[in-house]
Amino acid sequence: MKATYSSKLPLWFAIMITLVMVIVVREAAVVVCHWLGLEKAANVVGMVVMFLILSIWRFITGLPSWLTKASNTLLVDSGFAFLPVSAGAGILLFELGDELLGFMLTIAISTLIPMWGLAILGNRWLSKTTADTAIHDKDANAKGADSGVHSIADSSSNSNSEQKEQP
Repeated sequence: MKATYSSKLPLWFAIMITLVMVIVVREAAVVVCHWLGLEKAANVVGMVVMFLILSIWRFITGLPSWLTKASNTLLVDSGFAFLPVSAGAGILLFELGDELLGFMLTIAISTLIPMWGLAILGNRWLSKTTADTAIHDKDANAKGADSGVHSIADSSSNSNSEQKEQP
């Protein structure tokens, strides 16, 4: 991967170019998906195509600094787009009245069950990895004992037991 190169573009112009790139790729994906009869997949197709374009661009020439700066600025400021939705959801949530407890219980359960399942799977995966490592370590120690090669811990414990045996 090549290093990014710098540019003297002003930030506002870099943001405009970045937005134009995003809009062109998304609209092209809408047109292609419409031709294929997959209108609902247009956003996902556009996202994948943009990812592929940026990945190839990054590995061939490196991404320009203006694109990185503009993307970071847009990403940081895009959080403000969710404020009206969050405020509206909060207002509607308290208008549930008697159903609020059931709604909150449903959300808690539907969040905790997948987290519990993922924790079990993660625990099994980590236990398997730890068990495999322990088996590998036992095999390595057994091979070392057969070949006359001992680890530092083995030699220090042997020297301590030899010192104790001598009066």
